[in-house]
Amino acid sequence: MATVPLGFNIDAPRWDQSTFVGRLKHFLNITDPRTVLVPEEELDRAKALVEGCRARLVPPGSSQEQLLYAKKLYDSAFHPDSGEKMNLIGRMSFQVPGGMALTGCMLQFYRTVPAVVFWQWVNQSFNAIVNYTNRNAASPISLRQIGVAYVTATGTALATAVGLNLYTKRAPPLLARWVPFAAVAAANCVNIPMMRQQEIINGVTVTDGDNNELGHSRRAAAKGIAQVVVSRITMAAPGMTPHSLALVRTLPCCKPGRRDGSTRSTDRAAPTMDRWGSHARSLP
Repeated sequence: MATVPLGFNIDAPRWDQSTFVGRLKHFLNITDPRTVLVPEEELDRAKALVEGCRARLVPPGSSQEQLLYAKKLYDSAFHPDSGEKMNLIGRMSFQVPGGMALTGCMLQFYRTVPAVVFWQWVNQSFNAIVNYTNRNAASPISLRQIGVAYVTATGTALATAVGLNLYTKRAPPLLARWVPFAAVAAANCVNIPMMRQQEIINGVTVTDGDNNELGHSRRAAAKGIAQVVVSRITMAAPGMTPHSLALVRTLPCCKPGRRDGSTRSTDRAAPTMDRWGSHARSLP
């Protein structure tokens, strides 16, 4: 068993964070979907081990690999600001399985208004939980503000999805396939700024390279939140857009025609197209 090196810092990044590859490895590590299956007791032990290591109280016989794995579990399940355990649905490690399932449902059930309303509501409820769970703990938000953000984002998504769904009833299948993505994009433009409105109002803490506080900046908050919105939309795009164009170009069922059931071959092939679409997903 390897021993812990002298002067080991458990909070030091394992990979060079000044490079893209280093940052990619870091976030792949802490968003590993397998950590969702780790029992609560093991997560608590990982937290105790990390906190003990920070206090220079490493249990005898602990290896560096054990400490790094404990840090991985800690980063995946506990809030970086408050240290509180995050609910499972809101953890970033749950984004791949949870988001993939939701996007599959939105792409599968898009033909009727009730189905669109239900799955857009479920998706926005999921997004609201994620945004609240990963909020900036230094900028608390009231229950009223959370409710307003949730209702506003859900209303935006439903209005966009239902409106476009009705508008594209007789349009080519390609346009109809883009409706879920348009609704998700519109909702993200509302949900995230509303959920983090305190940062925009009061600003975020700005520090120097040595982590010394310099003050608060609303401009930095606005820039950061805008980048989050763009990144969320960009992450959703790979799972919700390319397959639509590919299927429209390759499958006979996706050739332009009526969507009301008048083309028999289209009706037979549509379920296959939907099942394929349900497998593609990134973050919401």
